[in-house]
Amino acid sequence: MKRVQEIWEHPLYQQNLKELTQLEADRIFCRHTPDHFLDVARLAYIFSLERGISCPRELIYCTALLHDIGRAEQYTVGTPHDEAGARIAETILSDLDFSSEEKEAILSAIREHRSSSDEVPVLSQLIYEADKKSRNCFLCVAEPECYWSPQKKNMTIQY
Repeated sequence: MKRVQEIWEHPLYQQNLKELTQLEADRIFCRHTPDHFLDVARLAYIFSLERGISCPRELIYCTALLHDIGRAEQYTVGTPHDEAGARIAETILSDLDFSSEEKEAILSAIREHRSSSDEVPVLSQLIYEADKKSRNCFLCVAEPECYWSPQKKNMTIQY
């Protein structure tokens, strides 16, 4: 999964990740860390295997690494993080060896990872579900103050 590592090492990715880490250093709610990105990747890949969905593992991991990379811009400028993330990811992906179809699948999933619609492509659905199920609300000390609705919160172990 060479391209996953190339995204990780890309200077624009590292710059945005560093800024995000600094901005969330004192955040009491869920943070958007590499651990979260990898949890999303692993869950999305497990879901694809369990459901017999043909979606390349590398594409899932690339998307998961990038899905929240626009958060720093959201905090500093107010741009929704899915929009900012897709723009940042497009620059990163253009520097790497991705086909136009792969780029569009990744960018679409980043733009749509906040929507639970059945109308979106399968990669978008996998990332959406994994993103939500990756959070362990039942362990979180800030859960009572969280803006997520009770229906959205994971108050039991998710699988």
